[in-house]
Amino acid sequence: MDLQHDAKQIIDRSLQTVLPDAAVRRALEEHPIDRGATVIAIGKAAWRMARAAQQVLGERLKSGIVITKYGHSEGPLPRMTIFEAGHPVPDAHGVEATRQALRLADSLTQEDVVIFLVSGGGSALFEMPLEGVSLEDIAGITRQLLACGADIVEINTLRKHLSAVKGGRFAERCAPARVLAIVLSDVLGDPLDSIASGPACPDSSTCQDVKAIIARHHLRIPDHVLPALSMETPKRILNAEHIVTGNVRALCSAAMREAAALGYAPLLLTTTLSCEAREAGAMLAAMAREIRASGNPLPAPCAVILGGETLVHLRGNGRGGRNQELALAAAAGLSGLPDTLLFSLGSDGTDGPTDAAGGMVTGEFASACRARGLSIEASLANNDAYTLLKEMGALIMTGPTGTNVNDLTVLLCR
Repeated sequence: MDLQHDAKQIIDRSLQTVLPDAAVRRALEEHPIDRGATVIAIGKAAWRMARAAQQVLGERLKSGIVITKYGHSEGPLPRMTIFEAGHPVPDAHGVEATRQALRLADSLTQEDVVIFLVSGGGSALFEMPLEGVSLEDIAGITRQLLACGADIVEINTLRKHLSAVKGGRFAERCAPARVLAIVLSDVLGDPLDSIASGPACPDSSTCQDVKAIIARHHLRIPDHVLPALSMETPKRILNAEHIVTGNVRALCSAAMREAAALGYAPLLLTTTLSCEAREAGAMLAAMAREIRASGNPLPAPCAVILGGETLVHLRGNGRGGRNQELALAAAAGLSGLPDTLLFSLGSDGTDGPTDAAGGMVTGEFASACRARGLSIEASLANNDAYTLLKEMGALIMTGPTGTNVNDLTVLLCR
């Protein structure tokens, strides 16, 4: 077997482990619903989570709304209305879908229970601007945050203070009904008030935090938006319970098991990777050279495994995502190393605004690029990893996976 085959097997088995279907079923079996239930599912994994809930609930399912990213629905579901909307920048379809969910919430009584299924991407997909704030305002601020390299917690802090459903406001809208939130985490450390911006969770962020983020990243905020940013979010929610069903640690653990089964000694370096994508790629290339030179921190055959979410500061106008940029940044440092491969991918199957999950490079990649007159450095300078990786056949294409638990990066040395 070759390295590419091993890498693809690690990817496939790891993703299978964190698909949400079994986790949702297990959560509902551990918290049985003895009455009619309403399902509201948001995020990139919403369709699969909703399908699992429908299969468990059967006739106890009264109605449901599913809000997911374009291309992530897999067809109709009984007694559920399915919406597809924009991500990572919210759009009008998401607002209309959220409006329908709020109408459903307004009809609930204390006899009702809401099964609220939450996964990554929910912040953009589940959106209703506060009075005085427009969708264009939120989209513009979101674009600024993405372009300046703000992390997901900072992005969600701003979103929560601009939204009528985030930061616990959706659970308040559902009252007096009970809310059971089943959460697939895409935020490092699983902070409930950050995952999808915590629509059913008390919010720990404050107006002072908002001001600090605006100052730190030199954001341009329209004057008419400032009153909304001065309103505190709910700090106490009494009608909601949360269950975390999956996270990046489970993804990395699965990768470790599969790598070991293939004969690699696994080393889990971190599940909290959070730095510039290029820095992570360069660091892993340096680690690969050290492994080949001295057998430190462990000799080949080995697999160094990382989970988390890196950042990209946009300086060019090319196409790509953080995982593609990480892989391409590693390629130059891996040049000439035999039997060495690195891959990095988003567990949801989409990396940035592209149709690729990530990228995969080997020790031969850089020389192959030079032979074809392609420049790794120029592509990185233009944030255009997608174009070069596609030209070299080095993109990872999984399609939408139905899950979203951060990113997986693996260095294989055989």
